[in-house]
Amino acid sequence: MDGPPSQSRFTLAVTDWATSRAELFEIRREVYIVEQAVPPELEVDEHDPVCVHVLARDAAARPIGTGRLLDDGHVGRVAVIAAWRKRGVGAAIVRKLIELAGERGMPEAVADAQVRAIGFYERLGFRAEGDEFQDAGIPHRRMRLRVRR
Repeated sequence: MDGPPSQSRFTLAVTDWATSRAELFEIRREVYIVEQAVPPELEVDEHDPVCVHVLARDAAARPIGTGRLLDDGHVGRVAVIAAWRKRGVGAAIVRKLIELAGERGMPEAVADAQVRAIGFYERLGFRAEGDEFQDAGIPHRRMRLRVRR
């Protein structure tokens, strides 16, 4: 998508890898592989087919953001294309993943957040713990949030 979006309306859909693989991967390719130089072989893993995924689309139904929830409460692969950042898309995706964790009886949500995204997760109620660690050559910190059921 070139240039800023003309409006900030978007929708969220709960989906799975089999149904939405191409759209989910395209967002992650753009954000992680192209922008952040994550090796392509690290971007898709054995968890994708068994996770619940959230897909954000703009008013024209184009994919603009995604995230996933593993069955152990891990929130991950949260990515929003550049033109849609700072418009509430990422927060809406994470809130939906937290809601899904609660619906599934998970006591907490856990995120391995890029250090530069810690403030984003803190604004959503997560708290950082432990030391920094490297994932795909990018510094991260573990974050936790107690899920309300």
